[in-house]
Amino acid sequence: MTDRKAQLAANLAHVEERISAACAATGRAREEVTLIVVTKTYPASDVRLLAELGVRHVAENKDQEAGPKAAESADLPVSWHFVGQLQTNKVRSVASYADVVQSVDRVKLVTALSTAAVRAERELDCLIQVALDAESGERGERGGVAPDGIEELAAKVAEAPGLRLGGLMTVAPLAGPYAGREQAAFERLMEFASSLRKAHPAANMVSAGMSADLEQAVAAGATHVRVGTAVLGVRPRLG
Repeated sequence: MTDRKAQLAANLAHVEERISAACAATGRAREEVTLIVVTKTYPASDVRLLAELGVRHVAENKDQEAGPKAAESADLPVSWHFVGQLQTNKVRSVASYADVVQSVDRVKLVTALSTAAVRAERELDCLIQVALDAESGERGERGGVAPDGIEELAAKVAEAPGLRLGGLMTVAPLAGPYAGREQAAFERLMEFASSLRKAHPAANMVSAGMSADLEQAVAAGATHVRVGTAVLGVRPRLG
């Protein structure tokens, strides 16, 4: 076993312990929570090692990095999640490799994703990114649609060819009423998710929580957590 693989295995084991403990503390079954490893800034060789270690979901936030990495890893049994703010001029590329786009936050993006998915003869799961720091009609500083825009955007995704409405995603806000109150933020997201499922019963994914706050996300009821640093290490500084 290489040093890097041993390091990743140890980090994964620690993250697994954290998720399992968080599930046990709130009476949830461990299988209710899916780990997504965020591999941004790390090479495709790490994706390969992660796959060997049993990871089945990886995420990226920039197409220019994700595209080549996904191509290099095309033989691996992993699902690719796109979690970054997505410009429409990158949609055609992202739709060629992403299985899930977690950062849908505007109607224009839904239209572009639908067109690209149909062209690529693929079906993409889409999560609506919710900005819990956004006032009515505004986008949050980390992307996302204001809570009062969820229903309209969900309807657009649900009726768009080539797209499936998967559920909701958020990033813990740095500002606004939920700053520093991660669990309260994630509990609020769960309320929106419950409302969404009344109209769209299959939209049961709730993606929340990262390395620093995955316990709070699990306690709130998240179905997916996005962990990078805790698995791969502190990210290298890019030039």
